[in-house]
Amino acid sequence: MIAAFIFFAHFIFILLIFTWKWQKDGISGAIMNVSLILVLFAVGWTITGMIAKFVMEPKGLGLYYDRDTFSLTLLTIIEFFFYRIYYNRPTAADKGTQ
Repeated sequence: MIAAFIFFAHFIFILLIFTWKWQKDGISGAIMNVSLILVLFAVGWTITGMIAKFVMEPKGLGLYYDRDTFSLTLLTIIEFFFYRIYYNRPTAADKGTQ
């Protein structure tokens, strides 16, 4: 159940970024940002899965919080800080409009 919520949160985030970038940069910028998010999600989940393997057993902490859910939680925390920095930095287009 927790893993489903994390996937749903990522889906909503992808939709928000796609819409925001489509309005700001056009369809090519929106597709590029969605591709970036999907690649970082796939690679990040693999890396955090390896980290989770060292930290806990496959059963995890309970029925709803197993090792995969722990790796998704760790990935979401890392992504939160990365995307907060990535999408808040000014770009050349932003500097030209100010």
